[in-house]
Amino acid sequence: MDFITMLIISVLGFIAAFIDAVVGGGGLISIPALMAVGLPPATALGTNKLASAFGALTASISFIRARKVNRQLIYMLFPLVFISSICGAFIATTIPTQYFKPLAIVMLFIVLLYTLLKKDWSKQKPIHSISKVGLSLAFFILIMIGFYDGFLGGGTGSFLMFVLLLIGFDFLKAAGNAKVLNFGSNLGALLLFMFLGRVDYSLGIVMALSMIIGSYMGSKFAIKKGISYVRLLFIAVTLILLLKNVYDYIWT
Repeated sequence: MDFITMLIISVLGFIAAFIDAVVGGGGLISIPALMAVGLPPATALGTNKLASAFGALTASISFIRARKVNRQLIYMLFPLVFISSICGAFIATTIPTQYFKPLAIVMLFIVLLYTLLKKDWSKQKPIHSISKVGLSLAFFILIMIGFYDGFLGGGTGSFLMFVLLLIGFDFLKAAGNAKVLNFGSNLGALLLFMFLGRVDYSLGIVMALSMIIGSYMGSKFAIKKGISYVRLLFIAVTLILLLKNVYDYIWT
């Protein structure tokens, strides 16, 4: 591995992790970076899971220490998201993901539109006031997002945050809980990619080191700056993810 390769991976890994720690969407930067230095797509996905798992863990610890994570929610959902991500990664090895890209485009458009129209999330009902049916549906969707992360991945953090916002969390707490769940889905998919031999450990470890720093600084930024900054970044990243998915679907 030459110096230029390490520099590209480190810088882009840091940027990806910083953004991902706050609102998700870091894979938009890190996966193309890994492919740009010569990794085939499948190995780039597996290597990205290795690096992003370390980044997600770092951000999760910061949010937990800042008391921005609902532990009861995490205890229930983490193992389910972990297992569903393994299932998604397994399916990804048998079915071409391009058949499901239109679904990601529609979902991102709905997330962006709803977030723009609903300017005040502070009036959301608290989670304990939601009906059991509504809460069960939200939990099912969160588990399916874990499956999606293992299968396709783009925009997972944004989708997790959006569902958590809908059930009553503010942007900062939604970011914290989403990051812990995203760590679970990253870890599940990573284990399968490791089993299949789709991980470049040398590049993955270099990117992981930069992602640990980026995730730490990103989570600290979110906690310090508060809800308004997180909302703006969430909208920007969701828009970029939407445009990127549309471009990939039409021209690739």
